[in-house]
Amino acid sequence: MVISIIGVGLLGGSFALALREKYPNLHLVGVDQSVVNQKIALAKGLVDEILPLEEALQRAELNVLATPVDSICTLLPQILDQIPAGRTVMDFGSTKETICQAADAHPKRGQFVAVHPMAGTENSGPGAAFFELLPGKNVIICDRRKSHPDSLALVEAFLRDVGMKIHYMTPAEHDLHLAYVSHLSHISSFALGLTVLVKEKDEKAIFDMASTGFSSTVRLAKSSPAMWAPIFDQNKENVSKALGDYIDLLNRFKDAIDTQDLAQSREFMAKANDIGRILGGIEKK
Repeated sequence: MVISIIGVGLLGGSFALALREKYPNLHLVGVDQSVVNQKIALAKGLVDEILPLEEALQRAELNVLATPVDSICTLLPQILDQIPAGRTVMDFGSTKETICQAADAHPKRGQFVAVHPMAGTENSGPGAAFFELLPGKNVIICDRRKSHPDSLALVEAFLRDVGMKIHYMTPAEHDLHLAYVSHLSHISSFALGLTVLVKEKDEKAIFDMASTGFSSTVRLAKSSPAMWAPIFDQNKENVSKALGDYIDLLNRFKDAIDTQDLAQSREFMAKANDIGRILGGIEKK
């Protein structure tokens, strides 16, 4: 069987490695505009060969679209135009409403499965891909009833076989929840990193004084702007609402500090501590 990975970066490359572990006889084809990415993907054994998009679509039974979300919206209709009957395309986009709308307008909508693996790191590109990224992680499929049963079954089988736990949502549900649990955390990290860089001009002091708490909190600030700017744009209404809620709570926290209201500060922190119970329960599942 031939599978094409369109966008051989962190997610696409890690999926390729997970597939290789389960199916050593699969033939994996890479498609990427970057010559550097092509060379790294081949050198790391993520794919067996690099092909132009048009040729890859004619050969692959499953096409994995793992580019930034703005590129997915552009490429998806073109891919659906070209893939033969009976073939399947799935995406790995971090937003879903805009992508699903692009697919809904196409007569071959049934050959598309909307997917979002809940996994990632602050690193990007094929050099960052690693086998352990996806096994054991959650993955969301949206609008499954709009996908042809054969395409859906194919995608579900591969996701389960690489060890992922499948959940189903509407695109609207997905984008709302992700605004709070993923997109907002990236904005917070970008803002914290920028605040420190603007206010602290001594880079050595940042390095010497940074604690593990700061490093872990600001880790996501190293994420790719080329990937995240389109995510914020496509999910702007939900992200804006989440950001507004966050700013409101920050202001309330600031007021408690300004007025030396220790009881209020403790209450805020005690309530926030409950996130440990929730996340602990998730990790045990």
